[in-house]
Amino acid sequence: MSDPFDLDNLTETPSPAEEARAAVPPFYLEGLNEPQTEAIESVDGPLLVLAGAGTGKTRVLTTRLAHILATGRAFPNQILAVTFTNKAAMEMKERVGSIIGDAVESMFWLGTFHSICVKILRRHADLAGLGPNFTILDQDDQIRLLKQLIRAADIDEKRYPPRMLAGLIDSWKNKGFLPDQVPANEAHSYADGQGIKLYAAYQARLKELNAADFGDLILLCVNMFQKHPDVLREYQNRFRYILIDEYQDTNISQYLWLRLLAMAHKNICCVGDDDQSIYGWRGAEVGNILRFEKDFEGAKVVRLEQNYRSTTHILGAASGLINSNQDRLGKTLWTAENGGEKVSINAVWDGRAEARAIGDMVEDLQRKKAPLNEMAVLVRAGFQTREFEENFLTLGIPYRIIGGVRFYERAEIRDAMAYLRVINNQDDDLAFERIINVPKRGIGDSTVAKLHRIARASSTSLMRASRDIIETEEIPKKARNSLTKLIADFDRWRSLSTDTSHIDLTDTILEESGYYDKWKNDKSPDAPGKLENLSELLRGMEAFENLEEFLEHISLVMENTAESQYDSVSIMTLHGSKGLEFDTVFLPGWEEELFPSKKSIDEHGEKGLEEERRLAYVGITRAKKRAHIFYAASRYMFGNYMSPIPSRFIAELPDEHIERHGQQGLSKLDHGTFGRSFDAAPNLGFNFGEGRENYQLDRSKAKKRPTSSARKTKIIQSEYSIGDRVFHDKFGYGKVTSIDGNKLMIDFEMGSSRKVMDSFIKPA
Repeated sequence: MSDPFDLDNLTETPSPAEEARAAVPPFYLEGLNEPQTEAIESVDGPLLVLAGAGTGKTRVLTTRLAHILATGRAFPNQILAVTFTNKAAMEMKERVGSIIGDAVESMFWLGTFHSICVKILRRHADLAGLGPNFTILDQDDQIRLLKQLIRAADIDEKRYPPRMLAGLIDSWKNKGFLPDQVPANEAHSYADGQGIKLYAAYQARLKELNAADFGDLILLCVNMFQKHPDVLREYQNRFRYILIDEYQDTNISQYLWLRLLAMAHKNICCVGDDDQSIYGWRGAEVGNILRFEKDFEGAKVVRLEQNYRSTTHILGAASGLINSNQDRLGKTLWTAENGGEKVSINAVWDGRAEARAIGDMVEDLQRKKAPLNEMAVLVRAGFQTREFEENFLTLGIPYRIIGGVRFYERAEIRDAMAYLRVINNQDDDLAFERIINVPKRGIGDSTVAKLHRIARASSTSLMRASRDIIETEEIPKKARNSLTKLIADFDRWRSLSTDTSHIDLTDTILEESGYYDKWKNDKSPDAPGKLENLSELLRGMEAFENLEEFLEHISLVMENTAESQYDSVSIMTLHGSKGLEFDTVFLPGWEEELFPSKKSIDEHGEKGLEEERRLAYVGITRAKKRAHIFYAASRYMFGNYMSPIPSRFIAELPDEHIERHGQQGLSKLDHGTFGRSFDAAPNLGFNFGEGRENYQLDRSKAKKRPTSSARKTKIIQSEYSIGDRVFHDKFGYGKVTSIDGNKLMIDFEMGSSRKVMDSFIKPA
């Protein structure tokens, strides 16, 4: 019998109500399958969650995070949760918040690799050789800085362009190499071995500018952790749990950063899919996820294989394809939902026939009330989109290009941002140089060159050099007066920033600098759009408390959030489609040299081929209900008409999950046919049907030539007339000024002229 006064052994007997509550799983675990629940509840120790496409990865990751908080294992600021995009971070925060409530607002360490490293570097900037208000350079600034260094080194920039050097430096940073750490065998890949010297000069110049580029944000953090163990211990102790999304996309520098932080307690959970590692070209290393169990002894691996997105045939085709890869951990997707359409393999004559066939399929789905937003055309190369754009325009099918020029990359926005960057950091030479004569104020290249000489000689910034030169006769009077006024303007604007909102300050700068007038006086057709973009910039600043927060946001957030108010077909690259899903997916251009890419195989061999196959796997698994693959007998590529053969990936698709269209007697493609031209196509039983009778391929000249029976283009004529008053949902009322088929030029009463499709307007 136990001693009632033995306090050391005293235990409180739970009440029946408490026992009942303990027996009921938390509400957030409801509806999860067994592997998902296992991944969520396996909290302590290293865990790798191999999450196949459409298996509920995001729910598992967010629920696991909420579970840690709900069970009291850690406070919100003791969890490090890393994503690859700001959009994913926001989604995670919203989902966790729906489970645990307002406590999620305290999750300071939830974000992208870059945003979290910025927070750490701001706190310890001196240990990284920076000031706390350091500037984060974008690629445009990086290129301009490298161009200066290349010219100073008297290197032919046409033979060795700055972008080539930028890519090389970025690859070194992705691998975790500072200038003195680059291996000797990589030293001769730029300008006869001068790449490392220029890398060192570039890093020195960044330090002078109190600036860092994106690669630095992680690399400098790693270097600081390695040189200052006390700082590393601080963050190891702070982060009791680490969660990483999309682990297969990490590069070596990110991998080193994570390992340093996780090696103390090893409570790290990495979620990813080795079969979806498709970003090797930008530094992603699939080996990081493949060696997880070796890196963390005793690691647990949970496979999520039940797919909630696609049909049996889509999953069967994708799984059969990816099984040809050797470097993978292995898993097989399955679904409880049987049936569905088989994956269609469609042979066409050329790119035009391909676009027509897809356009016909889209229209057929439209007639069946299928929404356009649930359809996507996924291409391997950007040049493929033109055919689809032209065909969709002809058919009047609304579409959107995902991955175009982003808002903050437009020239007028970059100019405005440069003014703001100089306000925030007067030593930001790249920003100052960009707008020193924008709008034109009589400060020419010779004056800027003199400023650079003074700045280099004095180891100072262009702004400080400008203050010195205006006190001399070194530059012409007009330039001296303009520079004097510009410096005075910046001083005044900087003083205004202390008690003026960042929105009003920006508006004042754009007005007083003459930048608004630059576009108001510009008579080019796109000038009104430039002013509209500047207005949108001011509106976009409303979500931020101050200028510094806004500038940091712009540096870190450059994601394309292209949207359309209309139901539209999406056109994008296969790389850009990762993470998305559509009812119907069209996959054109499955031909050797285009897909798999000849460049990838030539440069990376079998490793490149396996990444191309993973890209094909990603493309197929974007489809929920229908996947349509196309290949052509003739394709215009590399400036010539080619006669490609079908992609080897088609041969790897299991017969039981596919159906073929556009050919006769072609059951299974043989790998022995690779490298042969379509001259041998009749032996393979090709019958391309509609399209081939309209064009003959003159193989001696490699050009297409219409035959006498060539189909004439159908002319679509609008029902509207010049002078008609019309209404557009977005642009309001306007008058038709010219007509080109079903495309109308309209002068809108809101002050802009735009060309729109007649299907998007109605009579006023």
